[in-house]
Amino acid sequence: MKFDIFCEIQRTGISTPEQERTLIADSLEEARAADRAGFDVWWQVEHHGSPEFSYSAAPEVLLTAIALNTRRMHVGHAGVLAPFRINGPLRVAERGATLDILSGGRFELGMAKTGGKEWETFGCNPATARDELREALTMIPKIWTQKTFSWKSDHYEMPEREIVPRPMQRPHPRLWQMASSPDSFRMAGELGVGVLGTTLLSPIEFMKSLLDEYDDAIAACKKPVGHTINREKGVFTFVHVAESRKQAIESGAAWSALWYVHYAAVSFNVPRAVWYDQIKAGLNPHLARNAAVNSAALKGADPTSIDDEPDDLPVIRLLKRLARGEKVHNEEAHEVLEGLDSVIIGDPDHCRAKMEKYRDIGTDRLMCLMQFGSIPHEAVMRSMRLTGETIMPRFAERAAAE
Repeated sequence: MKFDIFCEIQRTGISTPEQERTLIADSLEEARAADRAGFDVWWQVEHHGSPEFSYSAAPEVLLTAIALNTRRMHVGHAGVLAPFRINGPLRVAERGATLDILSGGRFELGMAKTGGKEWETFGCNPATARDELREALTMIPKIWTQKTFSWKSDHYEMPEREIVPRPMQRPHPRLWQMASSPDSFRMAGELGVGVLGTTLLSPIEFMKSLLDEYDDAIAACKKPVGHTINREKGVFTFVHVAESRKQAIESGAAWSALWYVHYAAVSFNVPRAVWYDQIKAGLNPHLARNAAVNSAALKGADPTSIDDEPDDLPVIRLLKRLARGEKVHNEEAHEVLEGLDSVIIGDPDHCRAKMEKYRDIGTDRLMCLMQFGSIPHEAVMRSMRLTGETIMPRFAERAAAE
């Protein structure tokens, strides 16, 4: 299992342009630290209109700066928001090829369907979003490799053109799809592209079921959209490695993970009752966007309710307290999240044991979300260094032995 960084460009409490500039500068310094520590890929998200949650509105610009400030680490866009009203496939291909050249052939392209507020912001049609994602992944490798290219479909039309520049990598950069549902994991496998998923408090067993869906689909893939099949599976989750349990608690990493989950519901415009239902069921709450028909929100419950219920899990009680503006202490947040196998926060031995569970379910790339919530910049830098010094070598040794 290889180790990557997944980055939102995120920090709580930002209210001024000066703080935004500091956050971006800190992110660039963290990228240099990740390169030194031995991380394989820096994955940058794309979000729009999400203050505090993500300042990564122009990821291709940030990735260019990161590529020019690092030596060996790949730069991945995960994911480009695929609806054509947000990113036309031609522009995605042109920007990706340019970034591949500037990075010296270190670019990785991931695509995402997105949803919620971002669909509303750009006036996207939710009914066609998945088809547009599929078309984009089909078109882009052709744009990169064919002498000329044209396309005509119900969603996109382009006359024949020679598109330049072309990427440095041959035949083209690796392709990936962001996924959160069984259908999307199967789709990635059917297309022959790598898959990038997220746990977000859901149990390891649930992620394994999604990776199994992908494995079944890619085993049957005979005609990938790209020139080669990418069979790798990446999973992103919360990671904070500290020198001791006490230091991990003091960093506020567990509180920050709760804040992330709480604020994600706001950013993706998901009714709280739906979000909490998914967590209670042991599922990825991102699926809440597609699961409203099974939610308490449509069974008579108030979808905006943040009142405690008798059957609430401890983590849901903490999330509701955050939603009500109540104080949640670092110690109690850590006590609750420490027992979740999908959340990796603690000293090196504790974190390594949890990471092994990801490897055991077939994860090829652990995408470590290290800059999140209110974790201080210095603590993020230390977490990256400790991961590189105390954890990565152990996984490399085991891989060599096998």
